[in-house]
Amino acid sequence: NANITSAEDAAAAVLAGAEGCGLMRTEFVFMERRQPPGQEEQRRIYQAVSDALEGRPMVVRTLDAGGDKPIAYLDQPVEENPALGIRGIRLCQQSPELLRTQLQALLQVERAEPLQVMIPMISAIDEVLQVRNLLDELKAEVAPSCEVRLGVMIETPAAALIADRLAAAVDFFSIGTNDLTQYTLCMDRGEPALASRLDVLHPAVLALIEQTVKAATGAGIETAICGGAAGDMLAAPVLLGLGVRELSMPASLVPRQKARLRRLSIEQCSGLAA
Repeated sequence: NANITSAEDAAAAVLAGAEGCGLMRTEFVFMERRQPPGQEEQRRIYQAVSDALEGRPMVVRTLDAGGDKPIAYLDQPVEENPALGIRGIRLCQQSPELLRTQLQALLQVERAEPLQVMIPMISAIDEVLQVRNLLDELKAEVAPSCEVRLGVMIETPAAALIADRLAAAVDFFSIGTNDLTQYTLCMDRGEPALASRLDVLHPAVLALIEQTVKAATGAGIETAICGGAAGDMLAAPVLLGLGVRELSMPASLVPRQKARLRRLSIEQCSGLAA
């Protein structure tokens, strides 16, 4: 699958051989403007992306801003540790109308495949249940016949450690390996001096990924990877060996990664992971 931000990206992903969209970054719909996008404007954007995918799966991440992705029209004070501050779902809890409008727009997207929505920066089960309740409420109001699947991003060690509880409340997981690695190793992924040590193959990070996959498998749901490790030639076989079966990456990496993985068996990958 491909990580995308627009209908143009979606079309490019199809041409590159992607099986679908594993991550649509919707923060770019909200940034670099003076007021939030309305429901109809968002609906048109999401519909265009869906149409460009030509029936392929589409996973949309709800607004993941804050931290290093500020939004000008929101009152966001300067934070001493923005990576640990008001970002992802926490920002949406502070500005609930943003999430409500976005979900309303997504529920109006017309597509044959189920709509897949995932929540970023989860660290507690109550965050998921709040969104699930809101989604159910809006679905009844806006699109009772819409088939929608709710997932969560596993980006914090907290989420990985309670993956069994989260799995009972959602329909799929997607692991954001960039942030999961950053938070597990306590290393800023934007710090050049630490770049060589920010390693997704660190045993602690792999242990959290393995725990997440086992919890998902036990609950009968799927786990995808949409972080940088998905497109990494060295890391991807290890992730498959841990039980991951879906990788999402920039469209430009899709052909090479598909060719690479077709030369390997699951047995080889499992042995490598072990």
